[in-house]
Amino acid sequence: MRWKEVRLVDENGVQLGIVSSRDALAIARERGYDLVAIAPTANPPVCKLVDLGKYLYEQNKREKEAKKRQTKVEVKHMKYKLKIDVNDLAIKNKKVREFLNDGDRVNVEIWFRGRELMFTDKGFELAQKIIRDVSDVAVVVSEPRMMGRNMVFSLEPSKETLKKLRERRIRNVSKNENKEILGKEIQDYR
Repeated sequence: MRWKEVRLVDENGVQLGIVSSRDALAIARERGYDLVAIAPTANPPVCKLVDLGKYLYEQNKREKEAKKRQTKVEVKHMKYKLKIDVNDLAIKNKKVREFLNDGDRVNVEIWFRGRELMFTDKGFELAQKIIRDVSDVAVVVSEPRMMGRNMVFSLEPSKETLKKLRERRIRNVSKNENKEILGKEIQDYR
């Protein structure tokens, strides 16, 4: 260690006082712990007796658990043509609705091919129709606008949709936990 003296805290959080760094290392070895500097900038530096392997294992476990509960927002894309049939429109809107119910953002793109570019007003009508069809689960993030030969706009899940998604995930987590507990009980019974 590079310090003459350190303030030593034992494995239970009890302060042992200010001791020389050599004595602190000797105490750590004697008790079978590692000496970790918790506050190296303090005067004198604060060191604690810790089982470093166990500490790192528990920290890694906490991080994994936090990742499980984390929601990742993906951006999905859906492309429409200006001359789209009613059934095709319904199917694509259904897929957009599924994306939104899963908590994903959706970028919608309407293609204009050849002379269709002259009828951008029809594209805006189609965009408004799409927005109306998914308005119960979506909020418009960016309004329809022309980008080159395409019309582009973005949708994201509404607050109510996200609330339902959270409730659904909580129910699924509790079901999975119940299945694990039930599985353990069955194994114990055998």
